[in-house]
Amino acid sequence: MIMKYFFKIFVLTLFIAFFTSSCMTDSVQSTYVVAYKKVLINTDPSKGSKSFKQWATFPDKDKDVRRITMNVTLAYPEDRAIAHWDYADHINILRTGGKNGENINFEIGRMLTPYGSNFKEGWNYTWKIDVTDFEPFLRDSVEVEYIHSGYESPDLGWDLTIDFKVDFGPSISNFISVDKMWEGNFQYGNPENDIEKSLAPREIEINEGASFGRFRIQHTGHGMDKNNGCSEFCSRWRELVFDGKVIDHRDMWKDCGDNPLYPQGGTWIFDRAYWCPGDLQIPDIIDIPLTKTVHTLDLNMEPFTANNVDQPKESITSYFFQFWEPNHTNDVVIEEIIAPNNTVNYNRYNPTGFNPRIKIRNLGNENLRSLKITYKTVGFKEMVYEWSGNLAFYEAAIITLPGEILANTGTNTFSLVLSKPNGLEDEWKADNKIDSEFDDIPTLPSKIVVDFMTNNRPEENTLFIVNGEKDTVFMKSPKMLKPATKYSDTLQLAEGNYFLMLTDSKGDGLEFWFQPEAGYGYLRLKDVDGNIIQLFESDNGNGQHYGFRVSKSAKVDTTVEHLSVNIFPRMVTDSLTIYTVSNKEFVLKINITKDGEFVEEHIFPNIKGTDLKLDVRHLEKGRFVMEIYVNDEHKMNRRFNKR
Repeated sequence: MIMKYFFKIFVLTLFIAFFTSSCMTDSVQSTYVVAYKKVLINTDPSKGSKSFKQWATFPDKDKDVRRITMNVTLAYPEDRAIAHWDYADHINILRTGGKNGENINFEIGRMLTPYGSNFKEGWNYTWKIDVTDFEPFLRDSVEVEYIHSGYESPDLGWDLTIDFKVDFGPSISNFISVDKMWEGNFQYGNPENDIEKSLAPREIEINEGASFGRFRIQHTGHGMDKNNGCSEFCSRWRELVFDGKVIDHRDMWKDCGDNPLYPQGGTWIFDRAYWCPGDLQIPDIIDIPLTKTVHTLDLNMEPFTANNVDQPKESITSYFFQFWEPNHTNDVVIEEIIAPNNTVNYNRYNPTGFNPRIKIRNLGNENLRSLKITYKTVGFKEMVYEWSGNLAFYEAAIITLPGEILANTGTNTFSLVLSKPNGLEDEWKADNKIDSEFDDIPTLPSKIVVDFMTNNRPEENTLFIVNGEKDTVFMKSPKMLKPATKYSDTLQLAEGNYFLMLTDSKGDGLEFWFQPEAGYGYLRLKDVDGNIIQLFESDNGNGQHYGFRVSKSAKVDTTVEHLSVNIFPRMVTDSLTIYTVSNKEFVLKINITKDGEFVEEHIFPNIKGTDLKLDVRHLEKGRFVMEIYVNDEHKMNRRFNKR
């Protein structure tokens, strides 16, 4: 029904759309549509699911829309404590055209909530994904639903904001139709209810004029089978078969140790079945040429037999779109400046002093084989890079650009322009330019001290410093390290830009609450007088990146506050240690809470680089949060479990 309806609309408006697109000038025009603004979401433990619905007003159907980006923000709620658990939430559009409009019920996004107990008042984080495929339905009045799952106390929650950035301009490719494909929460590994029965082949009738199909799928694994962890904690493959030929085969597994939202309160570092806590899942998109009037699509999962058939579940929503051929032949878009960029989503790559990183996408019908990239920090000399490669329509590439990132002290603007795709004029220039704000990298004295204490598993760690010529000037390899050992290295560095990198091959950082047997380690930078330059987070998953500049005249600004408060072990039976590092003396207050409720308070005056023992034998078993206050200012939270 949806397919037929929108095919008629498409036929009626096709030539109008082409005419309007051809007459538009290459200028940037955007609007924001707000669906949710700080709406409290919490659970319904009696059902395990709770639906929230809001209406949003999108542009009229006569407006040419090029791209739509959905931004999802979770924040510490204003009227209660923050939620703790990683739940799978679904963002749907239910109706379009008002309350009497068509029922469509499309899932346009899947949010995996973070472990929130580490976050304090004022915290918020924004994720984004492209939802342009649903553009024909994001018109006029649209009912947007957010389904929040879970069983934790409704006295905890999140403040939710959802908005859509709508970029006007010629359509990338004109929509014809969409079919719902496989959709459900399917058992996996039950021989009596084989998932392949639910994922049976589907025949798709191809509309006249359709050039390519787009298979779009949201897919996450859940449940905890005995011995193998399926489906949340097991890798398994999935393949897409088109007319009897496998066109996409991938392992349904995701590395969570590089999540930019870190550290979280729970098992955030554990790799999972195609999702991570604190992530708005990016759907898989597979474009397929259409050459016949009927095609067959089949979705297969790796054969598997569960020990407990009630546990493993595969949550799948998928669609098959049909489009005319792309409207432009040579058309490229700059999607992201990954570095330099102050945006918290890119903190794993920033700050950095050289080699900008960007993401481009080919939106033209012709394969993109060459491109001119012009970039600079505003106020400094322009640089040019001639890129070559081979990107088919809608394929993306992350490009590392040569050169030093020049900057003034404080906040700077990095500007980048794409031009000459395949040596020709881009047919829509409005999305060829992008800016990012970034802070200059810190300037360090030429002589610094690297303080590094290993945990009990040093074979997982490598620590190194690289200069602007890509020479490694300092290295601590696994073979050079011993367990639970302090290393202090004084380095004499030449002037120039550098980056420091700490890697962890197992993705569990220098400390992780769930693995007390791995021990506790740390990494710090100081000057030769012992003044603190940088304190690194120990609970860092895959590691840490730090860019800096060296100058002979630089001195450490001792007025800047440096503070680190950690607790270890965080899986305890009798006592734990509070490790504090600071360049200033302070009063430490800790409030211990459980499920958002106050339990007890401890105050420690005159603290500066002190290790404090805390007896917790009297606490009941369970999960606790330690709220850490410095001179009465709430600085951070640390989670621990009493066994």
